[in-house]
Amino acid sequence: MSTSSNPDGASARLNTARLAALPQTVQRPAYDRSKVTPGILHIGLGAFCRAHLAVYTDDAIAAGDTDWGIIGADPLSPAIRDALEPQDNLYTLLVRGADGDAPRVVGSFLEALVIPEEPERVLDRMLDPRVRIVTLTVTEKGYCQDAATGALDEAHPAIVADLAGTTAPRSVPGLLVEGLKRRCDAGMEPFTVLCCDNLPQNGKTVRRIVTRFAELRDPVLGRFIAERVAFPCTMVDRITPATRDEDKVAVAAALGCEDAWPVVTEPFRQWVIEDDFPLGRPRWEEVGALLVEDVHAYEVMKLRCLNGAHTALAYLGVVSGIETISDAMRDPQLPSVIRRLWDEDLIPTLPPIPGVDPARYTAALEERFRNPALRHRTIQISSDGSQKLPPRLLEAALEHVRGGRTPRFIALAVAAWMRFTLEETEKGAAYEIADPLAARLRAAVASAGRDATALAGTLFAIDDIFAPELVADAGFGLAVVAALDSLLTKGCRATLADMLG
Repeated sequence: MSTSSNPDGASARLNTARLAALPQTVQRPAYDRSKVTPGILHIGLGAFCRAHLAVYTDDAIAAGDTDWGIIGADPLSPAIRDALEPQDNLYTLLVRGADGDAPRVVGSFLEALVIPEEPERVLDRMLDPRVRIVTLTVTEKGYCQDAATGALDEAHPAIVADLAGTTAPRSVPGLLVEGLKRRCDAGMEPFTVLCCDNLPQNGKTVRRIVTRFAELRDPVLGRFIAERVAFPCTMVDRITPATRDEDKVAVAAALGCEDAWPVVTEPFRQWVIEDDFPLGRPRWEEVGALLVEDVHAYEVMKLRCLNGAHTALAYLGVVSGIETISDAMRDPQLPSVIRRLWDEDLIPTLPPIPGVDPARYTAALEERFRNPALRHRTIQISSDGSQKLPPRLLEAALEHVRGGRTPRFIALAVAAWMRFTLEETEKGAAYEIADPLAARLRAAVASAGRDATALAGTLFAIDDIFAPELVADAGFGLAVVAALDSLLTKGCRATLADMLG
């Protein structure tokens, strides 16, 4: 690990040499970073992993687990690498609560790499015997899956290219399989693959995707991965909005030096992990994580109640011209809509968790959503809706339909997403949808326009999003079309008043 020596002054950057001089109000690594060795390779250097996995691991290192430092590898862009390298891979976590900011410098990242620029270097790190876990936060779309089925999308361009084998791996499944193959060829034990993304039964989903890719590449390799590689399930929870310029200014004021890419988050954090790590793991349970035999019930509760409510607020918020989640929770109608979504449509679908009261859990979520210090933008949460709707809302809707019920508030959220695809707020402000199926969504809008029945029918036909069994239910379809027609003709305010009435 290198140590920078930036001159003093307004442009001074956070780095190892500056740690000792930071104000006493700033928490800093409680260990000698020069004695930390890598044990984890993490794919995806976005804000969430640096607010969650890296912080738990930072605490575990401080408690004595010094052989679990993190090597970061970004699958898309050099931007975060370029921000972290001059800072010796240190960065600031700004924890924002109602009572103010608490800055903390996190030291668990030892190195930052960029996969498209240096794939062989990343694969060499996977071959390092000290690296025993590969963790991932690449968002739902990063796994090249069919969102409706959870299976590998074998027609995905990156998957097709990786199976052709003419270049370095372009996809996350391709990279994982190549890394596991090289360890197998070297006679090494395989690393554990730990997904930290919001996928249903995420470990099982990633196992299915990675194993299928390996089978297509080499059936023997596919059997090796299926039989020998651990894919524990996890549930992760911490609200982490995108970093703004104002946040960088606040961090610079708190530290007395600049941080090119700090992370802002809430005080709350939760991590539930299936305890399946053949080559060992940090003692995360001693620093706040919950190690369990089965994560599924926790995961369903979080995906539906937190992420599902966030999704509903995002689409209704963007269409209404509401910028942030906390602003949405100050709206005269939206908190009641989300309460009804929880009570009527989502909580009834949750599996029981001993000692957990869903009503109390969602009441705590409501307070977290109201946190005025976090400016979690609705347009940020609205991205990748084609990937997010199935696990967050549509699976719960299907459970209701199978029981002969129509989930009205899930139908409203789906209608809000359909209205969102028009790329224009009620006040006429334009925005762009960010979604792996953006071209298909725009084509649907172009063909159907603002006719609710036509638009809903065209979007329902995208079976990458909507399960045919759900679309076939007349009650659910009619509820979505009615809500969409109301949003298009009467607007959000009147539509919500009708729903609540």
